[in-house]
Amino acid sequence: MHDQSQTANHIIKSYQQDEQMMILVFSQWCINNDYDPAALYSEAYPEQGNNHELKQALALTVSKEESSPIATETVINLLQVFGNEDLAYLVQTYSEKGS
Repeated sequence: MHDQSQTANHIIKSYQQDEQMMILVFSQWCINNDYDPAALYSEAYPEQGNNHELKQALALTVSKEESSPIATETVINLLQVFGNEDLAYLVQTYSEKGS
């Protein structure tokens, strides 16, 4: 029983770390493309208000000059893996506007 609990905790922790990485990639993509990550997030999920994880990710982003390019498809795929379909749609929409 104890092993199952440890395994479950490990899976949850791993998922949370992956989710944080997804938020960081989204945030950096926004910065690289001159979008405000918080504004895009609020547009996709207006009912959620301030997102603590997004604020944490923003603290880890770098300027677009310091960042490597991030492919829009990568961001969309990551968002979809974590069930952020509305945000993935907005990324796609904004990307098409900017091209």
